[in-house]
Order: sequence, then C-alpha cells, then structure tokens
Amino acid sequence: MERLDHFMARAVAAYYAARDPFGASGDFTTAPEISQAFGECLGLWAAVTWDLMGRPDPVLLVELGPGRGTLMADALRAVAEMVPPFRTALRVHLVETSARLRAVQAQRLGDAVTGWHDDIGTLPPGPAIVIGNEFLDALPIRQFVRRGGAWRERLVEAGAFVEAAAETAPPLPSTAEEGAIQEVNEPARAIAAALGARVAAQGGAALFLDYGPAEPGFGDSLQAMSAHGRADPLGPAGEADLTAHVDFAAVAAAARDAGAAVQGPLPQGVFLARLGLHSRAAMLAARGGPRHLMAAQRLTAPEHMGRLFKALCLCHPMLPILPGFEEP
Repeated sequence: MERLDHFMARAVAAYYAARDPFGASGDFTTAPEISQAFGECLGLWAAVTWDLMGRPDPVLLVELGPGRGTLMADALRAVAEMVPPFRTALRVHLVETSARLRAVQAQRLGDAVTGWHDDIGTLPPGPAIVIGNEFLDALPIRQFVRRGGAWRERLVEAGAFVEAAAETAPPLPSTAEEGAIQEVNEPARAIAAALGARVAAQGGAALFLDYGPAEPGFGDSLQAMSAHGRADPLGPAGEADLTAHVDFAAVAAAARDAGAAVQGPLPQGVFLARLGLHSRAAMLAARGGPRHLMAAQRLTAPEHMGRLFKALCLCHPMLPILPGFEEP
C-alpha cells in the first residue's frame, strides 16, 4: 500500500520522463498549443505587470512546468515586438524536472533561457514574474474519506483504493457527511506559501491558470488522460497523465498567510477576454483563417475552458490591481 500522493508523484514523474504528451499526437492539448494568442497575451500581461513593479532590471520571468516551451516562445516574441525594454530586462528561468522536456524547450527557446531548475528553491533572488499554466493540477494530492464520524486516508494497493487510519493528517473539516471525500494538495500549498513569501519580500507576481472550483468542497476529482480520452487513474504508473482539481481557496490562503496579496480567482474566459485575446485572435484570423477564432472560443467559452479554468494571482501587497483582474 502507498499513499495516493506518493503514487501520484511516482506516476507523474514516470509519465513525463518517458514521453512528450502534448498536442494531437499526444494525450492532451494545453492552452498554449491551442492558440498562440494565449502566450502572447500572457507575455504582454507580464510586461504591464513589470511596468507596475517599477520596471526592475533585471527581472526574472519564470515559467513553472513549461511543456514544449510554446507559451514562453509566444510570450517572448510578443514582448520583443511590443515592449522591447521588458525583453531586454527579463531573464528566463524554467522550472522543469523532465530531461526529455528540457531538451524540447532548449531546442525551441535556445539561448533565451538563462537557466533550468528542478524546483523554485533554486531560483536566483530578485523581483520575479512567475507563470504557471496547468501546473498545480499535476501536483500530488491526498484523499481522505469520512467514515463513522472520523477521517480515514485513501491508499493505493494493486490498482484500487483501500482505506486506513491516517498517521499524519493535515487539518480537515470537523464535520462532513458519511462517505464524503476531502482532497488536500500539500505541494500546491507549499509552493503558494513559498512564492507568496518571495513576492512579498522581493517584489513581483505569480499568475496561475488552472482548473477547479473557486470555492472549496468535497469530492473525488482525480482523473487520468490517455490519447485524449479518459483512463484509469490507478492504472500502471506512468501510462497516463494524472491530474486533480486545484483548490484555489487553499492556494490563496497559503499565499496570504505568507504575506502576499491575492487577486482572483476569476474565470479564465473573463481574464483572457479582458487581456484582449479575442482581438488578437481576430487579427490572426484575418491572415490565417477562422481556426484562430475557434481556438479563442475554446479557451474562453463557458462550455469549454472559460468557466472551469480559473486565473489566480499572488503578488506584492503594494501592487495595484493587475490586468485582467479589474472589477467589472
């Protein structure tokens, strides 16, 4: 038997070590692969944020889990054209544990990358703008189930869940219905606390785009994807992509406790529309056809990625409201 988070960490590491899972030939497609306008808008968001920070030079531009490097390539192209001083000031750092994906990123981004890191702990000091797109959802979760007025932990054994007394449990709700499942993502909370403390002390912001409810609740959200379809999340480790809904309330609370201000969460569709994604998609469509408009709809429409996906920003307390997070 092993804890679910241990199984998930092992499965995710094996999965990304063995394959390039992105795109039509892989297992799933992320927003940067759907539309170049996504990375361009986030690059310009970072440029405006840098301006509101007082234009520090140098400034770190960090991406967590950068995949093929598509988002960063699109962001750098946009800022080089539109905000050259930001392109000159920024230093690109990528947090990536997969050697296979690092090679893909190096091929795409070349000497634009200052350094790669296994975790955020080795990032150099200084003001930073951090972007994590579909990063938190892949971090390992624990699950607890309510039985007879107490919480028991769900463990994995031979491809199935078993329940056992939790030896070391985080704080859990004191009451819940019989059979209720509570998920806890301890790594996501730790990263939020570390980044919250960093931006509060050294300046900057961390933007997360991921999927999950705005308010906490109960339920089993663990899922697996293979060949763009559902798979058994407790199947052989490394054979499918494992993810779970992000608890945005817990992430925000961890950052606030560390001294950061929090903006959001708000629906990704609203956030991207405010950044001008539809206008950019229309410009691309004028040259490249209607597929760009269809891609924008997929990213922003409520029935697609626009509502379930959220945008959340952790930032220095003295920063004003950042682009996309304005009150309607």
